[in-house]
Amino acid sequence: MRILVTGAQGMLGTALLPVLQKRHQACGIDIQDCDISDAAAISAVVRARQPELVMHLAAYTNVDGCEANPQTAEKTNSTGTQNLAAACAEVDAAMLYVSTDYVFDGTKVGAYREDDPPNPVSVYGRSKLLGEQHVRALLKRYFIARTSWLYGPHGKNFVTTILQAAHQQKVLRVVNDQHGSPTYTRHLSRKLAELAETQAYGVYHTTGSGTCSWFEFARTILDLWPMEGVEVLPISTSESGRAARRPANSVLENRALMEAQLGLMPHWRLALADYLDEIRRGE
Repeated sequence: MRILVTGAQGMLGTALLPVLQKRHQACGIDIQDCDISDAAAISAVVRARQPELVMHLAAYTNVDGCEANPQTAEKTNSTGTQNLAAACAEVDAAMLYVSTDYVFDGTKVGAYREDDPPNPVSVYGRSKLLGEQHVRALLKRYFIARTSWLYGPHGKNFVTTILQAAHQQKVLRVVNDQHGSPTYTRHLSRKLAELAETQAYGVYHTTGSGTCSWFEFARTILDLWPMEGVEVLPISTSESGRAARRPANSVLENRALMEAQLGLMPHWRLALADYLDEIRRGE
């Protein structure tokens, strides 16, 4: 299959592209190749590549940055996705759009299912939901893959942030009233590649198995990467002083993956151990 990946040099893209290239004619583009907010430019790229599937990873993912720069968030996450979906329609390509747990408001008791109504509480979440809506409106063949709490090599992420902070500070204060599912980019990449080879189009929740708070995640990171004299203390979201609101509960039930017989990704604790081993090996 001919596959075009946007955001190919991002944290997820650098993990996904090599997986795809083992079985498909896959190539990637990033911001230096094309600005997806330029409709004519992205249309020209897609017409030239003639993909059968576009896997759309490119996004403005700085949640607090989106709150401060809503026009940039909408330009990239909403308009850019609209332009790309329109370009896919021109060449009759399917599309896989990577979305986020932040399309939900976090008030549900229990995990969010794929058919639960979105209600984002941040600029980032709203811009990604608009992207979902453009994909649905413009294409008949699409996957919307919502994921959460991504970490992995080749990008800023919570795991490396905690490790760096632990080298510099004796006390770390981490939010304990937000719950979700950490997701390792290497595991997500393999699952997205599996999904791409099906024709089971629709909305999917694609996260690591199990749930935790950010505080529990941080504690586990330092349990697996011990450092002398570092204490982790729980704080509330209100104490964190972040600009954008976050959902208190962003746990996603991966029901559609199971129904498609694609299986679940490994538990987040096992995935974290794999990633820390990768860091130790210097990969």
